Amino acid sequence: MKRRILAVLLTVSLLIAFIIPATASAAVTISILHTNDLHSRVLEGKYDGMGLAKIKTLVDEYRVANPEALLFDAGDAVHGQTFSTLEEGASMIAVMNEVGYDLMVAGNHDFNYGYERLLELDAMADFNILGANVLDGSGNPILDEYQVFTVNGVTVGVFGLTTSETTYKTHPDNVAGLTFEDSVVTAQRMVDQLTGTVDVIVALAHLGTDADSTDTSIRVAEEVDGIDVIIDGHSHTVFPEGLVVNGTLIAQAGEYGKYFGIVEITVDGTTVTSSASLISKADAAETAEDSGVAAIIAEIQASHEVILSEEVGLVPFELLGERAYVRTGETNLGNLVTNAMLEETGADCALTNGGGIRASIDPGYINKGEIITVLPFGNYIITKSVTGAVIKEALEHGTSSYPDASGKFPHVGGMTYTIDISRPVGDRIVNITIGGEPMDLEMEYILATNDFMAAGGDGYEMLKVETVNEYDALDEVVIKYIQERGVIAPTRENRILVIDSGYSGPSTVPVVPSGDVYVVVAGDTLSAIAVAYGTTWQAIYELNTDTIADPNMIHIGYQLIMP
Repeated sequence: MKRRILAVLLTVSLLIAFIIPATASAAVTISILHTNDLHSRVLEGKYDGMGLAKIKTLVDEYRVANPEALLFDAGDAVHGQTFSTLEEGASMIAVMNEVGYDLMVAGNHDFNYGYERLLELDAMADFNILGANVLDGSGNPILDEYQVFTVNGVTVGVFGLTTSETTYKTHPDNVAGLTFEDSVVTAQRMVDQLTGTVDVIVALAHLGTDADSTDTSIRVAEEVDGIDVIIDGHSHTVFPEGLVVNGTLIAQAGEYGKYFGIVEITVDGTTVTSSASLISKADAAETAEDSGVAAIIAEIQASHEVILSEEVGLVPFELLGERAYVRTGETNLGNLVTNAMLEETGADCALTNGGGIRASIDPGYINKGEIITVLPFGNYIITKSVTGAVIKEALEHGTSSYPDASGKFPHVGGMTYTIDISRPVGDRIVNITIGGEPMDLEMEYILATNDFMAAGGDGYEMLKVETVNEYDALDEVVIKYIQERGVIAPTRENRILVIDSGYSGPSTVPVVPSGDVYVVVAGDTLSAIAVAYGTTWQAIYELNTDTIADPNMIHIGYQLIMP
């Protein structure tokens, strides 16, 4: 229906354009407000942006002086947080409708529920979702290619470009049967079609400017003449005043609503000039939240309580996710998470940071809310092709603070490693295995990790290499993993060991830690630990036969369940 209406409006506007050419005697200014890569961050937060209730206020304030100002989003809006994923994007569309968006382009993660669902979201939206280069098996676009606006008497043609990286930066099943035409080819086709019929040509793009991408907004600007402005997303780049390439202004506003973008386009006869600026979260610190948007968000959150209480499986014992454990060593919960990552991706090995695991899970039935509490950041899974040398470098970095607790501590799946604390930091990871075989430093392996680490988060700079594929959010993957099994019982499997090959000191009686798990330190014996706990070594051994192969030989770092 929206396409038929658009076609009629476009026909009328083109007839008017031929009858009354846009030859205004005075310069006309067009304002385009924009966001990108919101990833469902509807609320203001410490690590998120200003929130959509504040953005709505900024939009309304701007439209007081500029009633015809347009509001665009450059993609990756409807996925990334529980708020949106619980309803497969519908809740995010409802909020964007209330904010008053005029247009959006499909980002790669907007396909995360499958492209059929994206078409349903397009129908729910009060605005169009564009994607001129997203083609079905017959070569026809599945979304609108462009839209024409008349602003202050000036016609603005806006076409949409989605990164061709979508074929591997969402699950391949989500885009099965689709092709993503080269953005330069599509852009040239759109410019040829719009030139002479509109006064201003804008590309609303989810391409980005990353150096390791080939399908970028910079390339489009360099190779296609006639685009006045590209409003961009995907690379999460902050352009305070935009970037001019081949006479085209490229604007992008970071991520998560941390910035709110403003593009001003001035048309003076046949001359078009433009400028870009940003309002930061700090700039908007005193901005009031719009009550209507805040109310819709609160209503949606309340409705989610029923969904979050849905049981997904059963565990017979506690899954350890407390800070003291996940930031210093292997836990059964860390193993569960990395097991799910491996199953989802089919990677050779998995690596996730202890700081991303935020809570334990009590014995009994597990609900969705508990998993989201454990994994609250909306991180999604990324696979990388890396050498064994890079994996070793990552493990060295992740354990560099050991035995002190650190959020970068690496939990692993499909691999094992040992920390030899007698060796110097940076060279104390030994005995790395992948798939049960010694790791080859020169061999390429497919590594599954989370998007935070893949972008260099927690100092994992060595993982900032080209992406092989992208998958669903980590919490969603773990929920699915549990649902498929019903009952889970993950254990510690000696994936991570700690030794001190140079220790020759006296035996010590340990200090009893709080909780039901004891971490072995240098000089410990089962007998000494038993004395400290007022129990017998046999009782400890019986509870830990999965960890202790020989009761006469326990290793530093063993995490023992205590009677």
